[in-house]
Amino acid sequence: MSTGSMWAKTRPDVIVVGGGAAGMMAALQAAWAGAQVMLLEKNEKLGKKIYITGKGRCNVTNACDTEDFFRQVPRNSKFLNAAVRQFGHEDVTSLLEMLGTPTKVERGNRVFPVSDKASDVTRAFSRGMRDAGVQVKLDTSVRQILREEDGFAVKLEDGGVLHAKAVVVATGGLSYPSTGSTGDGYAFAKENGHAVTPLTGSLVGLTIDEKWPKLLMGLSLKNVRVSAQMGRKKIYDELGEMLFTHFGVSGPLIIELSSHMPEDFGAVQVSLDMKPGLSGEQVDLRLQREFQENVRKQLSSVLVALMPARMGPVFAGLCGLSPEQPINQITREQRAAIAKNLKALPLRVTGTRPIEEAIVTRGGVEVKEVSPSTMMSKLAPGLFFAGEVLDVDAHTGGFNLQIAFSTGALAGKSAAAYAAEA
Repeated sequence: MSTGSMWAKTRPDVIVVGGGAAGMMAALQAAWAGAQVMLLEKNEKLGKKIYITGKGRCNVTNACDTEDFFRQVPRNSKFLNAAVRQFGHEDVTSLLEMLGTPTKVERGNRVFPVSDKASDVTRAFSRGMRDAGVQVKLDTSVRQILREEDGFAVKLEDGGVLHAKAVVVATGGLSYPSTGSTGDGYAFAKENGHAVTPLTGSLVGLTIDEKWPKLLMGLSLKNVRVSAQMGRKKIYDELGEMLFTHFGVSGPLIIELSSHMPEDFGAVQVSLDMKPGLSGEQVDLRLQREFQENVRKQLSSVLVALMPARMGPVFAGLCGLSPEQPINQITREQRAAIAKNLKALPLRVTGTRPIEEAIVTRGGVEVKEVSPSTMMSKLAPGLFFAGEVLDVDAHTGGFNLQIAFSTGALAGKSAAAYAAEA
């Protein structure tokens, strides 16, 4: 008897498609709510994306207050109101503690497992699901999710068909396709009448119009400030670290900036402040002092005191000067250009790197078509969505995993309740 024909006789109350953070949480909560639950995961193991979060340590959530959490969600934050208030960061840490994985809070309220091992988070959910009676089917790809008279038919790639009263789609987005996030959930949503908003990368490197960043490839700048202005409105202004790459810029500051950028990159002026601790006037005074003390030297030897040596010649060129130019020949106007660029070096952003390189996906299932109080489709009753497949994403720091856990918990509980009444 084939696997498909065996499963055809199995009818769980709830099927969860996707075994990542949102899917595991949904399956666990649905089972705890009394439903017979089956989780289908296309990969050979659960939580593949969890393994790479937080550089392998898994930044499970952020211990900020609820209002601050919503400020970290640039789009559709109101949609998350019920989910986050019903299952917040304290619920996540309590659940993990109960499942044998205690957590700790680090800089920026970032929460990690005490062990610093992302694998412990996945193992905790695996134990919880096993104890709750969830049937976990690995190496199982779903081809279609179709409405039928008394629920849904879940068609598998191997030809098998499963049936359930409710289905939770928690298949992730398009970022990191090596983890199994290949956009399957968007197809399932469309088949059931849903719109999917444009899909792009968020929390990803940015491409730059000019070629000079490539000359600095691999160079990291610490304690600098990156800001972005859209008209008169400042949309980003943070202190931290950035990195020059072969395509433009990346690193923590830039990755976070990417989630603030609008679709029209040309409308935003991004600038780099290499001396954020000094005012423009103080920078000019510093330059005057450096020039007076090194009057017989070349510009490049003075710039070494202000930036990494490798950046000096490139920076001089951006100021319209030669690195070999003698200090005693630099005019007041040229010194002003150096000071200006030290405080606000333009970064002409043209776009983002491919979505495959992004930490999360921007865009997804249109949230106007999903009930925020249950995560259930308004178009196909009994179909629920959770996690990155939805058009919701946040900044770095544990906020995206919290979204996955919050929406997963609500979808799982709601799916169990729906199945019980169906």
